[in-house]
Amino acid sequence: MLEAIFKALENGFDEMVRIRRDFHQYPELSFQEVRTPQKIAEYYERLGLEFRSGVGGRGVVARLKGGAPGKTVALRADFDALPIQDEKEVEYKSKVEGVMHACGHDAHTAQLMVLARVLSQHRQQINGDIVFIHQFAEEVPPGGAKPMIEDGCLDGVDAIFGTHLWSNFPLGKVGIRGGYLMAAMDRFDIEITGKGGHGAAPHETIDSIVTASQILNQLQTIVSRNVNPVDSAVVTVGEFHGGTAFNVIAEKTRMSGTARSFKDEVRDLLENRVRRIVASTCEGAEASGVVHYERGYPALWNHPEETEYVKKCAEAIVGAEGMFEMEPVMGGEDFAYYLREVPGAFFFTGARNEEKGAKYPHHHPRFDIDERSMVVAAKILASVAINYLGQSE
Repeated sequence: MLEAIFKALENGFDEMVRIRRDFHQYPELSFQEVRTPQKIAEYYERLGLEFRSGVGGRGVVARLKGGAPGKTVALRADFDALPIQDEKEVEYKSKVEGVMHACGHDAHTAQLMVLARVLSQHRQQINGDIVFIHQFAEEVPPGGAKPMIEDGCLDGVDAIFGTHLWSNFPLGKVGIRGGYLMAAMDRFDIEITGKGGHGAAPHETIDSIVTASQILNQLQTIVSRNVNPVDSAVVTVGEFHGGTAFNVIAEKTRMSGTARSFKDEVRDLLENRVRRIVASTCEGAEASGVVHYERGYPALWNHPEETEYVKKCAEAIVGAEGMFEMEPVMGGEDFAYYLREVPGAFFFTGARNEEKGAKYPHHHPRFDIDERSMVVAAKILASVAINYLGQSE
């Protein structure tokens, strides 16, 4: 059966390209998706599959019932875009000003839709059910995964799998690892209030910029002096704003940053240290500080047994030379929420091809993929689902 499915996916490449390029031309931002989920729902309606729209807000979930009873496996794709101007010179360039698919979610959606069509043609040979989860708002916390789970997208699901097309390594390569693969991603915003005044009379002021600078320097010691060296963590300040004129001591200074970690105890430590550093530094400077600390997606942890399913199935498609064990990635993914509910695994499918211009990193205004990666990813997802469920002869 898998040979027939693989052949059908290869024959469905042009359809994947058409769907992907349509979504690429009409991207929609997180929590603003209207056209995209409508198109997805219309596709499943034409297939005659059972589906629900508006899941968790804007998600679409379809179910393929196999010819015999068995387990239920879920496959997930995301479909939101980013607030980036598309600078590619291609016929499928985004037609929405300031919005583009700069992370491959359009392709994730296209490959899963065509995979659903192909698998539906073999439903009588499948034991159990396959659930196709089309998720909104992966790019912006709190994300779409959590509300979709709360709305029942994982009800009855025994395992879940997903992939991300990845321009960081070439077409034909597949990366995965068991255990922690992607980090928890948190954000902090800090506001320091001092006492403003004339730049020539600092003794009459409480300089918020100086205080904030001391905090900034101390934040950089958290990882080097508080986190166990065998654990991974990142604390980065990406914004720092203070002052309005060259000869005025600023009353307020603001900074924002991100904290990344894998283990829950390290995540707690980072937040605690940020808060304590702000409080103690402000006390010493006689300033006041407010910390807003927002916890984003948790760390993504791949279940060992399900990771082995992916490795075995992917190696049969790309060969031993195409498989490799990834180093953990400090980026975040709300697929982590699914993996906290049911067993599963998330993997990366190479989509880089410099000759085709698919060489820019994710979230770059010239981002693109080698579209043949969609077929590779769809084959792996098909193999994982069929092998997990088993098949009727």
